[in-house]
This record gives sequence, C-alpha cells and structure tokens, in this order.
Amino acid sequence: MEEKKYLKWYHKIGYGSGDVAGNVVYALLSSFLMFYLTDSIGLSMGMVGTLMAISKIFDGVSDFLFGRLIDKTKTKMGKARPWMLWAYIGCAVALVLTFSVPEKWGMTAQYFYFFITYTLLNAVFFTANNIAYASLTALITKNTNERVQLGSFRFIFAFATSMVIQYITIKAVGWCGGGTDGWRTVTIIMAIIGLVVNTVSCLSVKEIKEADEEFEKERREEEKLTFKESLKLLLSNKYYLMICAVYILTQIYSSMIGIGVYYAKYILGNEDLFGTFSLAINIPLVIGLIISPIIVAKLRGMYKINIVGYVVATLFRGLVIVAGYMGNIPLMLTFTALASFGICPLQGDMNALIASCSEHTTLKTGKCIDGMMFSCSSLGIKVGGAIGTAICGWLLDAAGYIENATVQTASTISMMHVLYLWMPMILCALVTVILTRLKVETANAKIKAQINEIKE
Repeated sequence: MEEKKYLKWYHKIGYGSGDVAGNVVYALLSSFLMFYLTDSIGLSMGMVGTLMAISKIFDGVSDFLFGRLIDKTKTKMGKARPWMLWAYIGCAVALVLTFSVPEKWGMTAQYFYFFITYTLLNAVFFTANNIAYASLTALITKNTNERVQLGSFRFIFAFATSMVIQYITIKAVGWCGGGTDGWRTVTIIMAIIGLVVNTVSCLSVKEIKEADEEFEKERREEEKLTFKESLKLLLSNKYYLMICAVYILTQIYSSMIGIGVYYAKYILGNEDLFGTFSLAINIPLVIGLIISPIIVAKLRGMYKINIVGYVVATLFRGLVIVAGYMGNIPLMLTFTALASFGICPLQGDMNALIASCSEHTTLKTGKCIDGMMFSCSSLGIKVGGAIGTAICGWLLDAAGYIENATVQTASTISMMHVLYLWMPMILCALVTVILTRLKVETANAKIKAQINEIKE
C-alpha cells in the first residue's frame, strides 16, 4: 500500500532552506573560529581547544533538556516551530559576539569572554534551534520517502551554504578591511542572512494537525512521560546510540577537514586554496544529494547505499593521503571530490534514519519521544565539532604551532599531515563499521510484520 503524502514540493524546499541558517553558524564555527582566535586575536590554540571541550559539558545537558522541552510544547504553531523561530534570534546575536572578542582586553578576559559567548551560542540558542529544526522531519510528515527527500533538500542547502562560506569568507574579510573589523562585519552580514532565511523556512511548513488520530495518540503518550522515563527509552534504543556515534564521528571528520585552512596556508603556501578544496568537497555533495532520494527509493532502503558510499569514501580518502605526500594538488582535489560522492547518501538520509530510530522506540514501547530522539543531531554537530576542533588545537599546540609564522616547525607540519590527511580516512572507516550494524529499517519491518500478524 502506498504511503500517504503530506508535503508539496515547496514545503520540501522551504524546509530544506532552513539549513542555510544553521550552516551560517556551523560553517563559521567549524572552519574559521579557531583561525580567527589564533591568527587575528592571538589566543593560544591549546587553551581555546580546552575551553571548547569544557563548554561541551553544558551542551551535554542542554541537548536532552531542549529535546524534552520540545516534546512538552503545545502551541498553535506546533511543538518545534516556536523553538526554531525564536531561538535563532539568540543565535544571530551570539554568533556576532563570538567573532567580536575585544582586542583591548587582557588575555584572561578575552578567554572568559570567548567561553561565555561560545557556550551561549552552542549550549542554548543553537541547541534549541537545531533540535527543533531536525524534529520537524518527524512532525510534518510520516512518509518515509518524504523524510528522505527532506533530508536531501536540507543537506543540499547545507553543503551549498558551507561551500559558499568556506570559499568566500577569507576573501570577504579582506574586502571588509581585514583584521578583527573585517571578521566582525562579515559575521554581522551572515547572521542577518541566517535570521531572514530561518524565519522563512519556519513559516513555510506546518506540523501535522491533531486530526490525525494515530499521530495525536502518540503525542498524548509522549506528554505523559517524565524526563527520566524519556531518557531511559532513548538510551535503551541501540540504534539511537549508533546514529549518535555516527553523527559525532562525521562532525569530527568535518572539523579535521576544517583544519585545511591551516594546511593551505602553511603547507600549500596559499590560504585561498582552502576555498578551492571546499568546492571539491561540496559540489559533489550537492550533486549526490540530488540523486540520493531516487537511489534510496529504487533500493527500497537506506542500509546498502550508506555502506557502499562510505566504503568508497574511505578508499578515496586513502588516495588523498598518497596525493598529499606527492604534493599533487590536482590529484588531491580529484580524490577529495570522489570521496565526497561516497559520503553524500548518508548525509541525505540521516534525518530519515533518526526518524526510523524514533519509530523503533514507538513500535516497541508505544511511546513517542521525537524531540529527544532528534537531540542526537544537535549533540552530534556540537559535541563532534567541538571535540574535533579541540583535538586539532591541542595537537597543533603540542606540536609547536606559532600563529602567523613564516615557516612552521617540522613537527607542526607533520601534525597537519596527520590531521588533514590521515584522520579523515580513519574516521570514514569507523563510520563504515558502525553502518554495518545500523539495521533499523529491517528491525522496524519485522516488528510491523509481527503487529500485523497479531491483528489478523
């Protein structure tokens, strides 16, 4: 029997455009925040990494907290949309403040200022906005193919935004006068763009109405749960733990790729090449995401294509290592692009996988915890991104990194090779292993078959 359809094409595009706003924050933080703090403000890379890691303690609490609050929310706009709409105002303000560290303050005060603004941005405003946005995948449709399509539209916008930001930011800072003033001006412009797009995206979709009896029954059961009960259900779902681990590893991967701005500046000798490499990463991702829903529909599932994709990604990231040590930039770009094709299926259907994980809990227990289930997206993005950035900061600092040095030490150069060339391949291999165990679609199908047998 064909699944009921809930969305028109413009709903899917409207929803997907929301990741323009999310990636204004994410791309700036993952690709340029460390670079701004070290090479423009003059802070220690190791200390910044430590502060980012400490900040994650607050994030670990806030992800579950906001997931629970979304599950409990009931307004005319729905459960998730109010959080998505209003939280981004805080995101925009906190983003600008994070890239506006006062130059005249003492270094201790600068570290304190950075920690406060960064924690507010990540643990409060970005958390609330991102979990709400991710939760909408389950709240605006119950159709599996539509959820995959939403994921593809979402990540097409996400990677297109990251591509533009990574390509243009260094140039734009120069156009705006360079230095800290240039960074602040560019951030203000991007924050305004993000705020406008987030508002449009939020208002372009509607959550499923209470008229859907089955959907409303799930929501009533959800509202009866205590936080402790919801958390227990969440952590008892092995597929949630797997998808959370995958999310964290993919975000650490992105952070390692983000170290490319240092790799381009100090090894390739031209920091603008970072933008060229971002094109090689993101253009294939956008193209791949366009065709991913078609492939998933034909294969009738996400399991096989995700595994094959990451095997391909691991292989070509290995070849990037070979080309990197050869110093052959065209080959590095080629293999980087081919690795991105392998990564794109999982990126496109990640939200659909989380929705399937949430469905697994509902099928087994009769309880629905969509908001908390989608906390893994925010948790993965922030914890994975921060861990990856912190590791890069600690290791480069330990290797003897000197900001704006004409020539870095041999140990620093070696560490940049490890972080930018070797770590992405290792992370792809780890994700591949986890994906071989992530058989949530099969598990859900078996439970549904058992339920149907009982009904008959």
